[in-house]
Formats: sequence, structure tokens, C-alpha cells
Amino acid sequence: MSGCIFCGIIAQRLSASFVAEDESTVAFMSLRQPVPGHVLVVPRRHAPTIYDLTPDEGSAVMNLALRVAHGLRRAYSPAGLNLWQCNGEIAGQEIDHFHLHLQPRQIGDGMWNVYPNGVPDDCPRAYLDELAAQLLPHL
Repeated sequence: MSGCIFCGIIAQRLSASFVAEDESTVAFMSLRQPVPGHVLVVPRRHAPTIYDLTPDEGSAVMNLALRVAHGLRRAYSPAGLNLWQCNGEIAGQEIDHFHLHLQPRQIGDGMWNVYPNGVPDDCPRAYLDELAAQLLPHL
């Protein structure tokens, strides 16, 4: 897609530090490295969000992410690993092309606090059952 940064990278019109690829996905180092080893995995086809991926593309992204995760573990010996993905501006998506972040984590690396206001209390089972009942007919 014209103007998409990731499509430009995939087409090699823009530079990137590639780490892995297959017929439907590519993985490259993120320009932003809040922690060393931050990798992005993207489908080759332009798909703005997770909702635009085919099931095969979703599987391919996760398969390449798994391969990259094992490589990150061997290369950096992280204490943990975050995988995260955003859909839509309200969720923090900055580039309109599906991408999965892999970030190897080290103790004290200064990355964000998932619960800045503290870990929320567990929800009552009845509420969780209600949410599940709302979702189930749509799967």
C-alpha cells in the first residue's frame, strides 16, 4: 500500500535490519529499542489490523514470532518476553499495518508498568460468566 512504512520495508524501498522471513511474513528490528532486541513481525500483505488478517496470515505471524522468540532467548538470555499488538489509535497503534512486537525483558529494564494504579482486584465469577456469554455467540 502506498505510503505504508512497513510495506516500503517489505518491498525494500526503505531500509530495515531483517532478522527472519518466510513467504508470508517478515521480522525486523524496531527502530525504537526501549529494550535491546525489540523485533517486529509483520505480514507481507498490507493488513491494517488483526481484523484484516486471514487465518493463514495470523498463523504465519505467530509461527515466525515463535521462531524469533526462541532466537531472542538464545541471543539475549532474557528474564522474560513480552509480545504485544495494538489495533486502532485508541489502543496505541501508530502504523496502519498489523505488527506484533517481541521485546526481551530484563530485570530492572525500565519498561512500562502494566498496571500503573496497581493490580486490579479479581472480578466476580458471575461477571466473568456474563462477559463470556456475550462473546460466545460471536465466535
